[in-house]
Amino acid sequence: MHRILAVALCFFLAGVTQAETTYSFGVLPQRSAVLTAQYWNPILNYASGKSGVRLELGIRKSAEEFSEAEGRGEFDFVHSNHVFIPDHAAAAYRVIGRAAGVPIHGQIVVPEASAVKSLRELEGREVGFPSKNAFVGYAAPMSALIQAGVSVTPVFGSNQEGVMAQLRSGAIPAAGVNSRVMKEYAARENFRYRALWTSEPYLDLPVAVHPRVPVPVAQAVRDALVSMAADPEGLKILKASAAGIKQQTPWGFVPALDAEYRNQREVYRIVWKKEGR
Repeated sequence: MHRILAVALCFFLAGVTQAETTYSFGVLPQRSAVLTAQYWNPILNYASGKSGVRLELGIRKSAEEFSEAEGRGEFDFVHSNHVFIPDHAAAAYRVIGRAAGVPIHGQIVVPEASAVKSLRELEGREVGFPSKNAFVGYAAPMSALIQAGVSVTPVFGSNQEGVMAQLRSGAIPAAGVNSRVMKEYAARENFRYRALWTSEPYLDLPVAVHPRVPVPVAQAVRDALVSMAADPEGLKILKASAAGIKQQTPWGFVPALDAEYRNQREVYRIVWKKEGR
């Protein structure tokens, strides 16, 4: 009897420890810290309640700082495609899901009234990018510029919307952007733009988990996120978050695997090799 009670107590204490553990959920800062928190905190609160896993939003001042922290494995979960950067391989994040919706594209854009009509006209000029580690906002556009034989001077804008604000103000003539974030920003700010170049389609940012997170915990969080749009309570939260950034349907998350992101790893590899990183 005493042995049975001791075993039961061990299981109970293990459950209490898991319930009390807070897991960081790092989100790549494509927008301002305020917009990021307004969008993600309700989603993470919902996922915490449904999964029984306490999640806490993890952000940094800039995309560069976030990427460096992610590369060191500081977050338990991440919503970021920087996990595919060659020198982040040691952190060993594993994809468990991704944002729902249509694929995203890298774009090089200019204001609608710009006189620039082609990539070659950007030769020797400044072009804005969110950070040197961004995928559709830097690696994909830079790959296109390299292939076109066009040399530009990169200017970094801290995050996606930071560089878009520079483009809108006229501080830079062109910018490398995430097509989805650009469209949402333009809708909110009533900004008209043209794309000089658009990449092939890529899957949207994945949700990935660090290997230190127990498998049952990762599975519970994944299931809560994936089922969110099918739950009236979850859908209401997704709609409210989407309204704040002018995000179009479909909302929520779907399952995903590392193998589905092979093309993103390859683009990173090519650009990093060219730049000697």
